Amino acid sequence: MRHPKPKTTRCNLTFVIALSIAGLTYGITLTAQQGGRQPRINKVIEALENGRPAIANQEWRFIDMEHGPFSAERLGSILAEMHGERDARGQLDLAPLVRIPQEGDEDFKWAIKQVLDIGALGVILPHVDTKDEAMRFVRAMRYPPRRNAQQPEPRGERGWGPGRATRLWGLSNSTEYHNLADVWPLNPSGELFAVAIIESAEAVRNITEILEAPLSAIMVVPGDMSLDMGLGPPGNENYPEIDAAYQTVLTACLAQTTVICGCGDSRSRMQMRFDEGWRFFLPIGN
Repeated sequence: MRHPKPKTTRCNLTFVIALSIAGLTYGITLTAQQGGRQPRINKVIEALENGRPAIANQEWRFIDMEHGPFSAERLGSILAEMHGERDARGQLDLAPLVRIPQEGDEDFKWAIKQVLDIGALGVILPHVDTKDEAMRFVRAMRYPPRRNAQQPEPRGERGWGPGRATRLWGLSNSTEYHNLADVWPLNPSGELFAVAIIESAEAVRNITEILEAPLSAIMVVPGDMSLDMGLGPPGNENYPEIDAAYQTVLTACLAQTTVICGCGDSRSRMQMRFDEGWRFFLPIGN
């Protein structure tokens, strides 16, 4: 999932990004509306609203800044590259979702602001272990509400400066961006996807409470959970304790109807996971 850093100077990179986004007016805002309704910008949300699972490399691109460099310059370069990869309606072929390095118990608000202002359509937050951490995550993704907002809580804390994101999304002005830059499905019109990673025994114990936060999705992954449970690094097959944790999380997910059930697992188990009820998937390994 890592992408090599382009061999450009900062000046050249600025030019490349500016050149890449200069033609965005052909994009989403100028495409024909379908059925009187603006098409979705975020293909993850589009797939889920149409009853399809959202799969990495099919609907979304996993941009890993946790185990890869956390660099705004690198992210800007990746998104400039993605600008040229659009469908006939002007949508990005893949929705860029960024995993940041900060964990749920750390100060992550500034990092989320940086990632969203550059243009990401979603954020993946590692090691979310409690409902309080999940709520802080949602607040960091949202702007403070307008007066008489229909979804005023949890109150957003994101600062204002979305110029680059507005251009990448193909919108005509920042007011349009403000109207759409909210967490789905808390705001049904929102285009931002907030994913909390469940990767510890504590998070599994707290899963029912975590799902009370208005996240877009949770995602269970086997790697850090294997270490947290004292099992050592994961192998080609999941440990029985890990599969049991998946089922505990899935049972809690299926008992509610708001937060999407997501997981990372082997490609060989992808269909099995869909049959179980997972709807947001990151293929790992073979």
